[in-house]
Amino acid sequence: MNRVSQDFRRQLDGYGLTTAQILYRLPDHPHLLQTFVWQEYDLFPKFPTLSRFLDFWTRELTGPLYSVTVAHARLIKPSEFRAVNGEYLLN
Repeated sequence: MNRVSQDFRRQLDGYGLTTAQILYRLPDHPHLLQTFVWQEYDLFPKFPTLSRFLDFWTRELTGPLYSVTVAHARLIKPSEFRAVNGEYLLN
């Protein structure tokens, strides 16, 4: 039985938690800015998942982007991961 979460697998593949604060102009009131926070696992430094999301935003949504601020953290680093010699199951 495979109980490893997809998010954990992505972290082992080098993905890190990426948070983007997106400021965009309101379509009916372009002088006002609204904040949207996006969070997903993505690859530094090209951020392909965030790039696809922003492409979707500009193509499909009416609120034009004003700015995007990105924070990224690898939650599992090579020095923190090590192989286990055995496994004990407790019932």
